[in-house]
Amino acid sequence: MITLNLDKIMKVKGVRLKDLAEKIGLTNANLSNIKTGKIVAIRFSTLNALCKELDCQPADLLTYVPESN
Repeated sequence: MITLNLDKIMKVKGVRLKDLAEKIGLTNANLSNIKTGKIVAIRFSTLNALCKELDCQPADLLTYVPESN
């Protein structure tokens, strides 16, 4: 399972959801869904914009967690 760490990165960087959404061209609702992990896919263009704006790598935002059987 892939988990998203956007909330952690935003907290570390001191970035507010509204400001980040505006800078990368997403609605607050869409960015909130990404932040809370309520998505099943993310566009590379969105991932690129997040990494650029947050000055981070994709691995900072995404983590693989093996599922328990």
